[in-house]
Amino acid sequence: MNKQRLLNEFLELVKIDSVTKNERQIADVLKVKLEALGFDVTEDDTSEKTGHGAGNLIANLKGSNSAADPIYFTCHMDTVVPGQNIQPVVKEDGYIYSDGTTILGADDKAGIAALLELAKILQEQGNEHGDIQFIITAGEESGLVGAKVMDSKLLKAKYGFAVDSDGKVGGIVTAAPYQSKLWTTIYGKTAHAGVAPEKGISAITLAAKSIAGMKLGRIDAETTANIGRFEGGKATNIVCEEAFILSEVRSINPDKMQQQMDLMIEKFASTSSTLGGKAETKTKLMYPGFNLSEDEQVVQVAMQAIRNIGREPKLMTSGGGSDGNVFNGMGVPTVTLSVGYEEIHTKNERMPVEELNKLTELLLEIVQQTSKTAD
Repeated sequence: MNKQRLLNEFLELVKIDSVTKNERQIADVLKVKLEALGFDVTEDDTSEKTGHGAGNLIANLKGSNSAADPIYFTCHMDTVVPGQNIQPVVKEDGYIYSDGTTILGADDKAGIAALLELAKILQEQGNEHGDIQFIITAGEESGLVGAKVMDSKLLKAKYGFAVDSDGKVGGIVTAAPYQSKLWTTIYGKTAHAGVAPEKGISAITLAAKSIAGMKLGRIDAETTANIGRFEGGKATNIVCEEAFILSEVRSINPDKMQQQMDLMIEKFASTSSTLGGKAETKTKLMYPGFNLSEDEQVVQVAMQAIRNIGREPKLMTSGGGSDGNVFNGMGVPTVTLSVGYEEIHTKNERMPVEELNKLTELLLEIVQQTSKTAD
């Protein structure tokens, strides 16, 4: 590993504006870099479906060991706001920061930088390996939209690794939730709020009473539920006749997710009906969950690689989703690896240089482990 080269790569990448929906520039840069490293790079047509600035990049590197398992790594090229004109600062404490006016963008450009350094090492040293895919997605920060509309036939690996989780390098996310959203409209009856309020039925009241009767937040160890948005009314002198509620349910267990959704839908409907109104709810599965056992090959490979770089693997369950959720749903077992970044999605975001180096070391060891397994 060339640590200075790796650091310089990371600093270059974070300076490229790539706020979600504006991925064109970073996609073009990555294409050139990957092709120079011997990858066959294709950009899919998903931008036509997502409206984002670029499609997903599918980069294939032919292996020298046909017996080794074909594997893939995935990162995302987009960042959250404020992410324009990022000015990274390397400080003596061993961390890389932004200048305080923006995020840093280590989420997920630390992962991309590590992948590029991995590819450079393989090119320079001629390490034996199987077929490797890098899948760099667009629109991850907009709800995993790039991954969700990617053609699953483009995914050629037996298993893979999403390089996109917080925590020190050595963490392995083996389980993450399914997520569904609920769009509920409550219908009441309008009336003048001062002259004849008794003739009206407030949709806001119906919604509030419904929500008050629900169990929300942490439902159990595997399940959460949340009301994210509540809208209704136009003026104080009008009894509100329509209110809108946006909510979500997540669970590692899809049956528990559905059970919680059913309870919420029923509470909206029954409360509204009892008080003279009605409720209508539409739902959509936003992304699938996964729950991989320790015995899964992808988990075993990651654990052994982590031990080989001198750390102890830590198996984790995440409460959030990533592109790994989507690719697991496509039938390719995928774990999410900790990258080491801290305080992401804030102006205080920072990246430890030591973790950036360790991450690259881990990715190289994973490639070597798959070749050893084949032997």
